This record gives sequence, structure tokens and C-alpha cells, in this order.
Amino acid sequence: MKELQLQPRLQMLADLVPPGAILADVGTDHGYLPVYLLQKGAIKRAIASDIGAEPLDHARRTAEEYGVALELRLCDGLAGIAPYEVDTVVIAGMGGESMISILSAAPWTKDGCRLILQPMTRQELLRRWLAENGYRFTAERLVEDKGTIYPILCVEGGEQPSLSEVETYAGLLLADDPLYGEYLTRQMARLQKAADGMRRSQDKACKADALDRLREALAEKRRQL
Repeated sequence: MKELQLQPRLQMLADLVPPGAILADVGTDHGYLPVYLLQKGAIKRAIASDIGAEPLDHARRTAEEYGVALELRLCDGLAGIAPYEVDTVVIAGMGGESMISILSAAPWTKDGCRLILQPMTRQELLRRWLAENGYRFTAERLVEDKGTIYPILCVEGGEQPSLSEVETYAGLLLADDPLYGEYLTRQMARLQKAADGMRRSQDKACKADALDRLREALAEKRRQL
């Protein structure tokens, strides 16, 4: 049987899944992550969920091709998965706002569940929401894949001190990551672009100044590395 190989982003996610986990992969797309982990014998079992039937068909074919048993659920987020069925949830490849919506509808994820989250956008919004809604950060990682740096947030239920605005953009547990300097540089560029856009609108000019101060705070963190 041939072995599935993962791209760097999915490989980092796979490396963060605890051995022996019972996994839910939300928004599974082709099912590569759970199939890889099942094929390696790294997890006990996996449920792959997606809101679309076509991605689940892809996941089914992937599981058949690589000879593993993968459970499939057609549902929005975690709506079709019961709390007792899994102990680890991966949500990757979607925006931070979509992740917030999924977790808001599944408060049981704060009760002994491990979450591995890889937002494509609005990561600062997701970090703030997690801290304010009963999740604590246990790890953060960065991975570069096809020229993009992706943050990965590992959280579980628990008390988390409030985050500063700088922490929502810079992360909490990334200081030793080899990609951290470049990550900060790219976050600064995002803020610069947003500030420039706001300056073209008179009623948002004061918000642009706030983004400039935030960008300078990230620059200071960058200088301290």
C-alpha cells in the first residue's frame, strides 16, 4: 500500500495531533490529514466532516485509495458530531470568523477537548475570541507553505488572561519559532496596508493612527529578537 505524503501545512497539523487521539477533522476537504494519521497508526479513529457533499466524496476516495477506515459526516462544523465521539478537533483552512462561528455553536469543545486551529484570515480576531470565551493557549506554531506563513493555535478549555491588541496580532507563544521574525514583518505589512486604506477615507483617519501605533509595537518586538 502506498503512503500518503503531506504538504508542510498539513504535516505540521499532523505533528501536533496527540498520539492515540480520536480526531474530528472539520472542513476536511480531501481528507488528507485524517487519512495520513490513520495510515501511520498515530490515532485511534477519525471523523471527517464537511458542509459540502463533494469534499466528502473526495475524502471517501482518499480513504479507499490509502486503505483506511474513515468516518464521514455531512454537517456544518461540529453540528453532526457528539461531544463523546472525539477528544481532539482540527479546524484548518478557513477564516477566523468561520472558526468562531463553529466553536460558538459547540461549547462542549471547552470540556476536555484539544483544539488545533489553523486560520487563513483574521487570526487576531480568533485569538481574542478564544481568550474571552473560555479557551487557554497551550502552544502556537508557524509553518511556511508555498510562500505563505500560517499560524497554528493549540487551545483547550481553561482560563486565559486577557490579550493585549499587540498579542492578538503577534501571538503569545511564538517567540522561539524560527519563522517569528518574518511573521511579524508580514503582520506589520498587513497593518500598513490597512492604515493606508483608511487614510483615503477621512472619517477613518484616526483608526489609521491606531494601526500605526500597533505596527510600531510589532516592529519593537521584531527588533528585540
